[in-house]
Amino acid sequence: MSQTQKDKPWLIRTYAGHSTAEKSNALYRSNLSKGQTGLSVAFDLPTQTGYDSDHILSRGEVGKVGVPICHLGDMRTLFDQIPLDQMNTSMTINATAPWLLALYIAVAEEQGADVRALQGTVQNDLIKEYLSRGTYICPPAPSLRMIGDVAEYCYKHVPKWNPMNVCSYHLQEAGATPEQELAFALATAIAVLDELRPRVPAADFPALASRISFFVNAGIRFVTEMCKMRAFVDLWDEILRDRYGIEDAKHRRFRYGVQVNSLGLTEQQPENNVYRILIEMLAVTLSKKARARAVQLPAWNEALGLPRPWDQQWSMRMQQILAYETDLLEFDDLFDGNPAVDAKVEALKSGARHELANLDSMGGAVSAIEYMKSRLVESNADRLGRIERNETIVVGVNRWQDGEPSPLQTEDGGIMVVDPAVEAEQIARLTEWRTARDEAAVKSTLAALRAAATKGLNVMEPSIACARAGVTTGEWAAQMRAVFGEYRGPTGVSSSPSNRTEGLDDIRAAVDAVSDRLGRRLKFLVGKPGLDGHSNGAEQIAFRARDCGMDIGYEGIRLTPEQIVSAAAEDRAHVVGISILSGSHLPLVEDLMSRMRAAGLGDVPVIVGGIIPEDDARRLREMGVARVYTPKDFELNTIMMDIITLVDPQAVAAE
Repeated sequence: MSQTQKDKPWLIRTYAGHSTAEKSNALYRSNLSKGQTGLSVAFDLPTQTGYDSDHILSRGEVGKVGVPICHLGDMRTLFDQIPLDQMNTSMTINATAPWLLALYIAVAEEQGADVRALQGTVQNDLIKEYLSRGTYICPPAPSLRMIGDVAEYCYKHVPKWNPMNVCSYHLQEAGATPEQELAFALATAIAVLDELRPRVPAADFPALASRISFFVNAGIRFVTEMCKMRAFVDLWDEILRDRYGIEDAKHRRFRYGVQVNSLGLTEQQPENNVYRILIEMLAVTLSKKARARAVQLPAWNEALGLPRPWDQQWSMRMQQILAYETDLLEFDDLFDGNPAVDAKVEALKSGARHELANLDSMGGAVSAIEYMKSRLVESNADRLGRIERNETIVVGVNRWQDGEPSPLQTEDGGIMVVDPAVEAEQIARLTEWRTARDEAAVKSTLAALRAAATKGLNVMEPSIACARAGVTTGEWAAQMRAVFGEYRGPTGVSSSPSNRTEGLDDIRAAVDAVSDRLGRRLKFLVGKPGLDGHSNGAEQIAFRARDCGMDIGYEGIRLTPEQIVSAAAEDRAHVVGISILSGSHLPLVEDLMSRMRAAGLGDVPVIVGGIIPEDDARRLREMGVARVYTPKDFELNTIMMDIITLVDPQAVAAE
């Protein structure tokens, strides 16, 4: 039924940031001039994991997947000539969320803004970082406490700010079924609300709970995804009403932003991704009852590398055409009373409630991290298996592979490449910043921060004081590490084979034969150097190698090349597999290969997987890398046979 008044469009955003604060600022101002209505900041991996640009672990990662922000000066440059009191800013930041929000508030104060008027979101969901994205620092309990610190501070001082996005986006990227996505995200929200409830008077809790927002993913099965969003709305309302006794329906409203699925974007025939992105956007916009408050879309070429400004503009135009050219916003909900939709929504809610009860019986989300991680790895293995067996059709990947070359991939390869000089320039600015600041003020504010953390006081006020004094991201995070310790999340890959060995008989026999020739079980070490926490690829390779009968070594994310080489020597690995999706493959692999040779392991084959342009793949092979795999190499069994051939003494002798 048509409405008398047209709805306002959702916030139109583009997830953006790269190279330097200055270049990212120019990109933001350009996007805003093209009709973008909110900002969504992508930070680089050192910023996300609490390291300065000159830290050893930051090597090769500076400015690659986002903007490096080391101190107040960087944040000042990032938002130069952008009035923060007129902006709605989403910051995709988790472990260092209190710090980045402190810097944002300090810049707003410098601009003369009323801090109480600031609007935006810090993602600040650490539980999903343990499960899928990997930019955590501290263990769950203190991390949950810091999420509470941000929420409590914002409630009192920045009331229009969303102190947390419960982020189910990466759960889907890690393989979650719709029911798992609903349950794991809602269990995370429950853990946060349980942390917040004792912090405020009971009368104020409903308003505080209403500031918790969600950030979700929408995949290609867009009818199911739309039903999932309607299920989210109902379940959130149910939880806030029944578990927390919140009576005002306004405080129980499900508020969410969305980026549609990047996992399903293909390197093969990448122009098809434009249609995928559009179809996925419909899932979160068609149903008025479950419509997103903010939408950001990936670009068609994100399976190839970093999108250019034009690519981002194209995705933004997609939103604008739907919002302003179509009649979508003139109608009430199109699906109310639809029996097929109602039945699917009820089925999803039933599955999610069952999984929530299961998590509750384990003590909630924090206690169930290991269980949830292993379930995600298994679900992702099922998803990939269906593609390999052609049960799930992916156009251009496992069907209709022949096509014309893409005219969109021009002489620059169809992507933007970050200048390697960016890292040295950023480090030079950081050194200059440290030299010019008041060291006494830095020391005293850091001491106050550490004291607050040690005593269990809210860290936001001392963090803002640190920001004003010129403290750096690495210095702030070092205090959190010192007080709360560091955490190694579960990998979700046990050493015991699963029951998913059907169809692997030939490979298992080949592994047995080669192991006999080697004199011991074929040892395959899988490593993730650098700060890239996207572990799906590494997990699935390790998972399949284990089920094929190999002896796998996989210790998870964020290892230095030195640690990987040391493990290769200790385990007497027959082959080393490296996974890097952040674009830092050249410097990290170069370091690894030189260390392998220095350790006398130059004859151990190294294979590398990631989002790697062909020119870079050629350079990796010139460094001595035996095989390079990219997202187009989706047939894991082919990779398994490659590994067997690489280490087979007979095959090596024949060469």
